[in-house]
Amino acid sequence: MGSSAMSMRFTAKARRGMVAMALAVGLAVGVAGCGGGDTDDKKPEASASVSKSRSSQASPQEGQSAQPLAELRGPEGLTLKVLSAQRDSGGFVTINAQLKNDSGKDAVLSSQLTGNETEIMKNGQSFGGATLVDTKAKKRYYVLRDTDGRPLTTVGVQSVKAGDTVPIFMQFPAPPTGTAEVDFQLPTFSSAPIKISG
Repeated sequence: MGSSAMSMRFTAKARRGMVAMALAVGLAVGVAGCGGGDTDDKKPEASASVSKSRSSQASPQEGQSAQPLAELRGPEGLTLKVLSAQRDSGGFVTINAQLKNDSGKDAVLSSQLTGNETEIMKNGQSFGGATLVDTKAKKRYYVLRDTDGRPLTTVGVQSVKAGDTVPIFMQFPAPPTGTAEVDFQLPTFSSAPIKISG
């Protein structure tokens, strides 16, 4: 009886840890501007192969920086370049992008980017309004959120200075493995098809 209570406690703890980890990994990935694989579920003994698999992922990312998956035009001279859409083993798709202000003046981001869901809106400015649309299966995927309702995206970007580029990330539930292409949509920006890798 004691052991089942312990395992329940452990499971709840692990679940909280995973959400925090997903958030931390997402933030780190957003800052670095590249989408590494999630190798945390591998056993410690496999540390040599973990480092190998991380280094082998450098080559596709080099290609991605040269050629973005998509370029979306927005208001006030803003452009969103989608650099990668990486599926991971945990059932997520992480999108890494760069938001650039090509105009000669500072651009204030629209509150529409946050979306209109009350739970996400109360957490401040974010990219929680982004969606992935699988047109063949007629399904729409919304940005994931943690147990406190915070969207798993870059938050707190209010404006982009003239000529500046800001790295951002967004995490979505992964479409079925057979789905390799979806439409990426962000309010006030044009939409574009993107290919999911992994």
